[in-house]
Amino acid sequence: MYISDTIAAISTPVGEGGIGIIRVSGENARKIAGFIFVPHKSGGLKSHRFYYGRIINPADGTCLDEAMVVLMLAPKSYTAEDVLEIQCHGGYLVVQKILELVLRQGARLAEPGEFTKRAFLNGRLDLVQAEAVIDVIRGKTEAALALAQHQREGLLSRKIADIKEGIAESLALIESCLDFPEEDIEFAGNAEITNLVGNSLEGIDTLLRGYSEGKLLREGVSVLIAGKPNVGKSSLLNTLLKEKRSIVTSVPGTTRDIIEEVVNIKGLPVKMLDTAGIREARDEIEQEGVRLALEKIPLADLVLFVMDASRTFDSEDLLLLDAVEGKAVLVVINKCDLPVILSLPPEFSAWQTVEISTATGYGIDKLCNQIYATFFHGDAVDAREYVAVSLARQRDVLIRSADSLRTFIKNFNEGLNLELVAVDLRDALNAVGELTGETTADDILDLIFQRFCIGK
Repeated sequence: MYISDTIAAISTPVGEGGIGIIRVSGENARKIAGFIFVPHKSGGLKSHRFYYGRIINPADGTCLDEAMVVLMLAPKSYTAEDVLEIQCHGGYLVVQKILELVLRQGARLAEPGEFTKRAFLNGRLDLVQAEAVIDVIRGKTEAALALAQHQREGLLSRKIADIKEGIAESLALIESCLDFPEEDIEFAGNAEITNLVGNSLEGIDTLLRGYSEGKLLREGVSVLIAGKPNVGKSSLLNTLLKEKRSIVTSVPGTTRDIIEEVVNIKGLPVKMLDTAGIREARDEIEQEGVRLALEKIPLADLVLFVMDASRTFDSEDLLLLDAVEGKAVLVVINKCDLPVILSLPPEFSAWQTVEISTATGYGIDKLCNQIYATFFHGDAVDAREYVAVSLARQRDVLIRSADSLRTFIKNFNEGLNLELVAVDLRDALNAVGELTGETTADDILDLIFQRFCIGK
């Protein structure tokens, strides 16, 4: 439910920084600016112009900080309300003090995502665009960011609008027949209705086909690097990151904890987990590291089973072979620049194998391509043009709409009563409306915007 009051929050990360931003939105934003801001040059604040001046406590006139202030009057603002943004020095205490001062002037602390929620409720964004805002903030690769930006800019919303239009026109034709029952059904045009519904259903199916890839670009995947000690697991992580993140020595068992880093592989955010070498641990600390590695294996989307080409297959390799049973595995044969003596047992025949050398860089590009191909089939996603649904909520709503349309087609073709088949079209239309927020329940909206940080 929309409440017409004034909200405020810190919109920059907590901590020290060059600039801190406090955002205020609501009917009292302009009044609050007049209470606490003294511009360097006299005169009122014009909309969408920056002003330099001092933030003062109106109670005693003390100066809290120098600041830049911009007032954006409705409806030309992020929330479509009057918005005040204060840019001050980015120290934790000064930002907090200015926020407290704003709250004392009659604003209240914003809830998570409330600025974007107001933008949605005021018609500035639809729900698909609003949901994309958080993905723009969290995007870890160019492809993930491009997908989120396309959604935020309304590209996905326009595809949904085309789907909705076809369903709405079909329903209008059906209802025209119900309004004039003495007319023959051909008055509405069976072929036209079937064509409109078919096009809408195809549009939904196209979006659903892109869900898996959209979800992967948005959320990324988890890839665990596993193997016995000294096969080059940490060297592989460092090579993929192009920086020294894991300690690499000739001493077995150097890695004792899980090291996590995100690697961009052809636009796919890949969370790489470097783990302790799998073997019978020599001490309590290493034993804990091995335990953690084994616990992480079932949770990974893919396991890189790293082996040393210059060493024979032994009992330590066998320990990992038992642990990865039933998992998606890519076998990585490292140190191929050395004399090769490794021979793989028959159990490895079902898995793809890539030969690499972290010392020379040989095979690394092929490994990256194979990791990508494990999750994406066909050509790489073109981030500049890609539009897809990427949230489970969006997928589930589309599935419900598609099910209703298929039921309609079946019943319509069988000649069922028009009042009954019209129900299926209304169900499909309402489901599509949930995507953009036109028919979304308040409790669902609350859950969606709770995912946001305070200040956005």
